[in-house]
Amino acid sequence: MTLPFPVAEISEAAREAGRRLFSQQTDFLKGVVAIDGLPPGDRMEVCFAGRSNVGKSSLINALTGRKGLARASNTPGRTQEINFFTLTDSHYLVDLPGYGFAKAPLPKVEAWQRLLKSYLSGRQNLRRAFVLIDARHGVKPVDEDILKLLDSAAVAFQVVLTKSDKVKGQSRDAVLEQVRASLAKHPAAFPEIVVTSSEKGDGIDALRGIIATLA
Repeated sequence: MTLPFPVAEISEAAREAGRRLFSQQTDFLKGVVAIDGLPPGDRMEVCFAGRSNVGKSSLINALTGRKGLARASNTPGRTQEINFFTLTDSHYLVDLPGYGFAKAPLPKVEAWQRLLKSYLSGRQNLRRAFVLIDARHGVKPVDEDILKLLDSAAVAFQVVLTKSDKVKGQSRDAVLEQVRASLAKHPAAFPEIVVTSSEKGDGIDALRGIIATLA
């Protein structure tokens, strides 16, 4: 029996397409603090969303093979902007502000949330949002908020489990079951889960291949 929301598997052709794409130059373009600062929507775009400290920066660095490209922080809520990276001249990679708990004044947190909603609702060239979920904890209520927002904005999203090397066996199976049950409630959810470890490199080539072969 095929499980709902199976772990993603890609073809060798997709894997090679991902390798070729991500062997090219990736650069930081700009950090955006207001919607009128967005770059032109002139190329394919994917974004990465997740709770503070879920590992967004580490994942982007692992994907691009550049350790210092996206700045990781041990301080929740440190990423206060929508950060755009150019991947050759064909793609934008977008690091969204961490949502949920943030060591910042409430008005600033609310401003980030408004910016996030405006971006997700209005970016026509956005092909997929990758929502990062910590494999140790599964989907939390604050994650449900972003999943509902993506549903309402009709933005296709795919869950990426991070830090999968930190959880094994039955604990991992239990998290996958919980994540699948959550995703079943969301019409915008892409029906495969990507399981990754930025530290070990697990699942990175699969995610590269998925991005490279998006229509």
